[in-house]
Amino acid sequence: MNLLNTLKNRARSAAKHIVLAEGQDPRVIAAAEIIIRDSLAKITLIGQPAKIEALAKEIRANLNGIIIQDPSSSSRANHYAQILHERRRSKGAKEEESQSNARSPLYFANLMVAANQADGALAGAANSSADTVRAAIQSIGLAPDSKIVSSFFLMIIPAKINQEETTLLFADCGIVPDPNAQELAEIAIATADNANNFLEAEPKVALLSFSTKGSANHPNLEKIREALKITKARRPDLIIDGELQADAALIPEIAETKAKGSQAAGRANVLIFPDLNSGNIAYKLVERLANAKAIGPILQGLAKPSNDLSRGCTTEDIVNAVAITSIQAK
Repeated sequence: MNLLNTLKNRARSAAKHIVLAEGQDPRVIAAAEIIIRDSLAKITLIGQPAKIEALAKEIRANLNGIIIQDPSSSSRANHYAQILHERRRSKGAKEEESQSNARSPLYFANLMVAANQADGALAGAANSSADTVRAAIQSIGLAPDSKIVSSFFLMIIPAKINQEETTLLFADCGIVPDPNAQELAEIAIATADNANNFLEAEPKVALLSFSTKGSANHPNLEKIREALKITKARRPDLIIDGELQADAALIPEIAETKAKGSQAAGRANVLIFPDLNSGNIAYKLVERLANAKAIGPILQGLAKPSNDLSRGCTTEDIVNAVAITSIQAK
């Protein structure tokens, strides 16, 4: 069984309630129908019922079993506004602003999660990553041991002759533009823990660079070397190494030459990129040139699950993201 089928089975057994903030997007409505049909999760669509019903009729989607919530008329909105205002008051947010935000689909969906009336939220099909992530952070907040929100992509590379399907986690490819050493260490730890959860395998983490174990010297390398020290101090249980070039991280024969004796080199399943430029470029190249399935960006560091979609996402992408969010909620 491939990884996606395994993840869907895990989501099915978790039986979580996921809120889709962009209920007036035809792709989201089509995904909701599939999710209910396949018993992957309980679904609430956020939007105006009349518009959602009209779109569902247009695309011939069945809304049976799907809950619809309209933030503009919901009796929950005042309570959600109070939750948001309590979170944001120290930042100078006005009560009127909280009332207005709580009635917007992005905030309403995340506040359902914050209020324990749903297990996870998903948006980004029609909203920017900046708006989607901001609503999640302001509504749900960071996990107690997190200082930043970052993201990872689950990269599923199809099987070839004499080679099984390969799955890697790439981070951060969507959120933090230029992490410092502390942030890079936090991204590495969070992604390793997610690898353990989603791959159900021991994470082997590579801090990537244009240099392998001192083969080059440049100021840009210092934060990677410092991140390795920080990560090892915080999590001595993790198998991690750096700095490593991508070939040394992935190919055992090259690792034997460039990083002999490393436990992570040559067998890494978690690739940590030094900045958003390199991470974003890498995942898109692998997705397009290796025909890989890129699931994400999956957010990490939040107190409860909320995830971001690409605005170019397909219905299948949304279904997969709901499965991931359900597993995070479990």
